[in-house]
Amino acid sequence: MSGLLETNLTSLPLLHRGKVRDIYAVGDDKLLVVQTDRLSAFDVILDDPIPNKGKILTTMSNFWFKKLGHLMPNHETGIDPVSVVSPEERNQVEGRAIVVKKFKPLGIEAIVRGYIIGSGWKDYQKTGAICGIALPAGLKEAQKLPETLFTPSTKAPMGQHDENISYEEAERIVGTDIARQVRNAALNLYTQAAEFAATKGIIIADTKFEFGLDEHGTVHLIDEILTPDSSRFWPAVSYQIGNSPPSFDKQFVRDWLETQHWNKKAPAPRLPFEVANQTGEKYAEALRLLTE
Repeated sequence: MSGLLETNLTSLPLLHRGKVRDIYAVGDDKLLVVQTDRLSAFDVILDDPIPNKGKILTTMSNFWFKKLGHLMPNHETGIDPVSVVSPEERNQVEGRAIVVKKFKPLGIEAIVRGYIIGSGWKDYQKTGAICGIALPAGLKEAQKLPETLFTPSTKAPMGQHDENISYEEAERIVGTDIARQVRNAALNLYTQAAEFAATKGIIIADTKFEFGLDEHGTVHLIDEILTPDSSRFWPAVSYQIGNSPPSFDKQFVRDWLETQHWNKKAPAPRLPFEVANQTGEKYAEALRLLTE
């Protein structure tokens, strides 16, 4: 299956290989972040790439950073990624990388939920609440929440699961002032993005943001934003309350994996070509709808 599973740049020091991104040092104060075509499902990196996934997600993140740039500072530098690697390595970064400012990541992830789905729906069924936030009785799966929720989580090491935490715990981890800034920024970013996406026929059910601090302690938006890897994107045309809607993200792969005899530990089952290909088409369709 065609796709870039791993970069091998020798012109820059490799700092980290994450679930889907390879990160290299550009001097002391910048990073080259390369979005590969790897896919992680159930916290396991699959052995098969999703065609063009890295380029699609990079283009989508860049689109959102530009569109929402007036709301808060972010990690962008404007430096062309091909300019920081040797000529023979440019094919590994072209269209799928970004040069960013190096910030100190916060120890939490900022999850925003506009609809009741996934782990939030399971939590609600058991407790009548999502992450300890009490909700009215009688809500149905995939229903729009009465109020958009900020539900932070821990940022777990690779191979481990993030854990939902209370807002009070987030305050203990990052401090009261930073927690407040992150909550307000995440809710504002989600609201603006969701309103725009709705005009394009896409419902953003929930999403995850990450933030970092510069040397002055100023909060910046970092990582990727509002992609099908970090969000649930639903086509509005097929949305129905009471059912888990079809999505533009890797749920298609998750659903296929759920049919396999697998303990959700590495190695994962090999993806059939048609599953990987259709997943890539879903990512591409989301990008087309948002940006056309």
